[in-house]
Amino acid sequence: MTPQERRELILRLAPRPAGLPSRRTIDRIRKWRTVLMLVCAAALIPWTVYLAITLPSHYVARNWVATWVGFDILLLTMLVLTALAGWKRKQFVFPTAFASGVLLICDAWFDVMTSQRGGDLTQALLSAFLVELPLAVVLIAGPLRLLRYVAIRHGMIHPNSHLWRMPIPIPDLYPDQKVPPSS
Repeated sequence: MTPQERRELILRLAPRPAGLPSRRTIDRIRKWRTVLMLVCAAALIPWTVYLAITLPSHYVARNWVATWVGFDILLLTMLVLTALAGWKRKQFVFPTAFASGVLLICDAWFDVMTSQRGGDLTQALLSAFLVELPLAVVLIAGPLRLLRYVAIRHGMIHPNSHLWRMPIPIPDLYPDQKVPPSS
């Protein structure tokens, strides 16, 4: 069976889920979320320039311990949720693994940037390059590869397509019901 034939068969056999919003509603939500993200990105540019100009080079932080312990508790929670979702083979592994990877990148960045020169900085760099960043790559890339495999298996994309070509797997959004061409 070709990917297109497989997709058509899946669409014929799969019932339309109850509670799925209309295509018009989905398009409206997508439009407004896209606008919101673009507005936030545009607002972040002058804010970043403002911070670069006005922030002091030295600052003593309050709640330093609570900040780092709270961050590590959040990271721990996301790692445990990722492990549980992976163990039980649940799709929840996609957002939890991605979030865990991003948190590890943030942790590595802040560890390196807030370290004192010398042994503290050396330890932060070693931890970042030997543990945190490689684990972040595994946590982000692994589920993305799995997501691509699922898309190929269900006829959403051609096997030689890249992941960013994969449409959201809601058949009602694609009236032509065709698999996007590879490129």
